[in-house]
Amino acid sequence: MESVKALDAYRLRQVKHIPELNSDGMILEHKKTGANIFLMSNEDNNKVFCIGFRTPPSDSTGVPHIIEHTVLCGSDKFPVKDPFVELVKGSLNTFLNAMTYPDKTVYPIASCNDTDFQNLMDVYMDAVFHPNIGKEKKIFMQEGWHYELEEPEGELTYNGVVYNEMKGVFSSPESVLDSYIHTAMFPDTCYGVESGGDPEDIVKLNYEDYLAFYHKYYHPSNSYIYLYGDMDMTEKLRWLDEEYLGKYDRKEIDSEIQIQKKFKEPIEREIFYSVSESESLDHATYLSINTQAGNELSPKEYVAFQILEYVLLDAPGAPLKKALLDAGIGDDIMGGYEYGILQPYFSVIAKNAEREQKDEFVKIVKAELKKLADGGIDKKCLKAGINNYEFQYREADYGSTPKGLMYGLQCLDSWLYGGDPMMHLEYEDTFAALKKGADSGYFEGLIRTYLLDNPYEAVVIASPKKNLAARIEEQTAKKLKEYKDSLSKEEIETLVRQTKELKEYQDTPSPKEDLEKIPMLTREEIGREPAKLIFEETKLDGITVVRHNMFTSGIGYLKVLFNTDRIPMEDLPYLGLLKSVLGYVDTKNYSYSDLSSEIFLNSGGISFSVTSYPDLTKAGSFTGVFVCSARVLYEKLDFGFEILEEILNRSVLDDEKRLNEILSEGKSKSQMKLMGSGHTAAVARATSYFSDTSYYNDMTGGIGYFKFLEDCAKNFDEKKSEIIAGLKRVMEALFTRENMTVSYTADDEGFSYLGNAMKKLSEKHPAGSGKIYPFTAPKENLNEGFTSSSKVNYVAHCGTFAGSGYSYTGALRILKVMLSYDYLWINIRVKGGAYGCMSGIGRSGEGYFVSYRDPEVKKSDDIYLGIPAYLENFEADERTMTKYVIGTISDIDTPLTPSLQGSRGLSAWYSGVTDEMLKKEREEILNATVEDIRALAPITKAILETGAVCVVGNEDKIKADSEIFKEIKPLFA
Repeated sequence: MESVKALDAYRLRQVKHIPELNSDGMILEHKKTGANIFLMSNEDNNKVFCIGFRTPPSDSTGVPHIIEHTVLCGSDKFPVKDPFVELVKGSLNTFLNAMTYPDKTVYPIASCNDTDFQNLMDVYMDAVFHPNIGKEKKIFMQEGWHYELEEPEGELTYNGVVYNEMKGVFSSPESVLDSYIHTAMFPDTCYGVESGGDPEDIVKLNYEDYLAFYHKYYHPSNSYIYLYGDMDMTEKLRWLDEEYLGKYDRKEIDSEIQIQKKFKEPIEREIFYSVSESESLDHATYLSINTQAGNELSPKEYVAFQILEYVLLDAPGAPLKKALLDAGIGDDIMGGYEYGILQPYFSVIAKNAEREQKDEFVKIVKAELKKLADGGIDKKCLKAGINNYEFQYREADYGSTPKGLMYGLQCLDSWLYGGDPMMHLEYEDTFAALKKGADSGYFEGLIRTYLLDNPYEAVVIASPKKNLAARIEEQTAKKLKEYKDSLSKEEIETLVRQTKELKEYQDTPSPKEDLEKIPMLTREEIGREPAKLIFEETKLDGITVVRHNMFTSGIGYLKVLFNTDRIPMEDLPYLGLLKSVLGYVDTKNYSYSDLSSEIFLNSGGISFSVTSYPDLTKAGSFTGVFVCSARVLYEKLDFGFEILEEILNRSVLDDEKRLNEILSEGKSKSQMKLMGSGHTAAVARATSYFSDTSYYNDMTGGIGYFKFLEDCAKNFDEKKSEIIAGLKRVMEALFTRENMTVSYTADDEGFSYLGNAMKKLSEKHPAGSGKIYPFTAPKENLNEGFTSSSKVNYVAHCGTFAGSGYSYTGALRILKVMLSYDYLWINIRVKGGAYGCMSGIGRSGEGYFVSYRDPEVKKSDDIYLGIPAYLENFEADERTMTKYVIGTISDIDTPLTPSLQGSRGLSAWYSGVTDEMLKKEREEILNATVEDIRALAPITKAILETGAVCVVGNEDKIKADSEIFKEIKPLFA
């Protein structure tokens, strides 16, 4: 880092070692422009670059969001129409995206390959500073919104990617409430409007205002540039100055985030959200109380309120949640600490309450907070919360997302508001102070100061209205008809021409010379060896142990697995319920709230799940397992097994009141998941028509399971004895010594603890292998349309090529990239206006094609049906094929955390995947030709001819395309 100090173009502001992250931090300012720079130099090969801008909106037209989409649609140096997609298809990125927040827009990339990383930086810098948005209005029309009129006599409609994306967002009542809480809490600042855009306001944005917003904020003087990882920082800074920053002069930009003046007294607001005709209005109101809390520039308060969220709302038996549920207010209590904005706030939300309970809701929240402030928070629970967050900070396991990216986003939580970007990354002193504060009344003081004695408060209610979405759609259609009726013949012809020209623009591929300007690696630069599978099978005391030996920083990742072939098909939904019950009911020795505290005082958490692994050695076969997972320090492995033994053998299932609460909360969470991730539910359901594995998954966690939950919650009084008996029956069959397998991810030191620790569970499990039930799902194409108040659709078409005479090949991995970012992307997203589209075909033969937040139904299904013809006529030059190959390898080579590497090894062990199979697949990918891709046409034809279709979405759209369904039914009763 010494050489960085010698660079004339930059002014050094601060240098500091960050021991918590084993990194050297350096804050700089670009002298000529004032651009803000923060470097984190370390040995992490997964390098991250991010450039962000303060972009405070003044209205809800979604202008920052539309700009985020459109700057990635071509630039001076890289004029190709969609460089973002070209990079997804043809780079070794480990992260590539852009995100709009209420007050900022960020453009992060990551890669482990030095050349690739530099290429990605160049494309992104050119995109934000030299985009083609001012040269081509059709970019704005495509990504933002436009009038669509295909013929003079046709219906005038709105379309656009962001427009449809936000229609999807506003289909969720939680999103409606969240947006309106911001409006209530911050009426005079950028937080009071919707930066993503409200569909009703998006169509008010004109091209001139959109460009003006870009030119105001997208300048180096308003930028925040972050570099992380193992690289030559001097070289990168010199390049940034010479290629981009140095070509600008400093500019005064008023982008400061305004502070909302505190309320003199609490306020109350109400908003309405849409439910379908079949849904009840009873117990369907959201009640919320929201208070400005904490200081974004205080590291102590920043973490303390996250811990208070756990203590007050998230922990099993959390006092605010328990008090409201005991009073019969709502059946799912949520909320928490909203940070990452200048004025964070704390929310308590009761879902599925009654409008008339508002006063009682506020009274109970205040009374419970006063009780905690005066009498003290339960010390064990508070210390468990602190330990939980400290474990997360130290572990830094963000799944497949690079940790350097998460640090970059976190540093903006202070940096954007004039604070030190390192203040939230240096956590040692913060946790030491919080541990001390737990014994000295610090947390109680925060409750008193911010949540009780604070008039800056808004009570926001979201009440249901039947068919509100349909009425808004009708009003929109009426408004568009009136507008069209007001137009002259020439103006109508202009709209038809503009629609046609936009379609032609979308249909026209980028010129070859433009595509070749996007920098790309060669096939020779890609490693030919796949990452080795890490697993070895052994036996300890007669129990099968799958060991994943690797460095894990002293944290052991434990999974205890039980084969579910002991469970008859009619009891499968109880497996899904059991995963929600265990750890959330009393055991013989602990109340459920004490159990949670005990777990987080001694570990990084215990969780339960149900999963399935296809058996590739036997067509159509699979292994279903109930998984008990724990994250523990090596020396705490004894505790992991002891607490699992307590939960599995001594859970009390007879508490009817608690069971009813779990069912109601589970139903609520499942509703939110189905509304937000309708594409995964639609794929799982459609695949269940022909696949044993998917039928199992649907009955334990998909729409089939949701219908079971819905019935149990609705008819609890009549069914409670049956439910309790079912849970006991499943537990008795599952949890035996003979049915137990252990997976453990650790190094040699960690493994040395396993033999003795395991006995804490295995020796106390009852013996007995139990009866094994054969599994054969009913094979019938139900082709269902599940209707809701959603404004968009999730359209899935699934099938299998198993039994059709074709074999799996690595080229099918390439097809996933090609379809998702080429054929489907162009037809369903670019031209159709859907927010997303995905596809995949696995080793077992099962394949899916699905859209996400899609305005269409049958049109999208027809596009899927065109895939075989597209492949039969597929043409590509060597550069294009190489691009697809690189994008495929990028997907396969995503760096994995130790826990994910262990999961990968376990999946391979169950499924029969070997290193040789992965090597063969990689060779097939690296050597793929155009002929290999064309040869996939009959495979996709076989999949599509299976004919399994499922759509989750808008009632009117589904009914309008009813011919593709055998049955149309409400998603929610």
